[in-house]
Amino acid sequence: MTRLDRRALFASGAAAALLAATGLSAQAGPRAGGTLRVAVPREGDVLGLIARRAVFETLTEIGPDGALRGELASAWDSDADARVWHFDLREDVRFHDGSPLRAADVSASLARLPRLASAQELSPRRLRLAMTQPVPDLPLLLAKDHFLIAPNGQFGATLADAVGTGCYRVTSARDGRQFRAVRVADHHRTGRAGWAEAVEIIVIPDAAVRAEALCDGFVGATVLPQADAIRARGEYRCHPSADDMQIAFSSQVGAPERIGPTTSLGDLRIAERWWLAET
Repeated sequence: MTRLDRRALFASGAAAALLAATGLSAQAGPRAGGTLRVAVPREGDVLGLIARRAVFETLTEIGPDGALRGELASAWDSDADARVWHFDLREDVRFHDGSPLRAADVSASLARLPRLASAQELSPRRLRLAMTQPVPDLPLLLAKDHFLIAPNGQFGATLADAVGTGCYRVTSARDGRQFRAVRVADHHRTGRAGWAEAVEIIVIPDAAVRAEALCDGFVGATVLPQADAIRARGEYRCHPSADDMQIAFSSQVGAPERIGPTTSLGDLRIAERWWLAET
């Protein structure tokens, strides 16, 4: 039904390409406001991938420019062998239930981190991770969506129960069907991420119907639409190309202009990094 393997797209570095957009020279940059609506297929749990990145955060992140930077971590260092790591946590972070982020939340969330020998909370905002062998790329590894941070490591049985520190707080969700979240006021990344006032993700199994939803203005972006239907209805931005349309979006939607060429994000951070060019 499609020219690319969905599992490879959404579980590998190919997902990073969906964060890069072309033809945005007319846009001044991100702007706040509006509701960002995205149509996605059922396969590959695309809804869950986008939603979890809206709700949860990781210790580190790879920015749209491809640079590694802190997300929940404010600083980190290791011993000479890269076997013992220390991470300092931001002081201005709270979960959506109002509780402050603590090192204990991080250690519980990272219980399944590969090659982890032990996790020790040195203080409420300082964590020591001892590895079974040298892991020089640990900060890069911790940017992946396998290592999201939740209160006491509890991610909730369903998306509706999800409580994180991300830019968006869940207001309604049905796993595999729909998701809606609103922007968290005074979030620690305000002005750098989380542009839309609200984010809605709708599962539409049929590629032709997803294309129709975009062309009719029901959604601002759609993943894996029927390409011929998009081409027949007018000019829409797409990536990576019009011939290989993995994602299409209208002129009312803005996205990061570029991303590091060697970066592998392994996630879809549309909710926090895309915006409404017109609100």
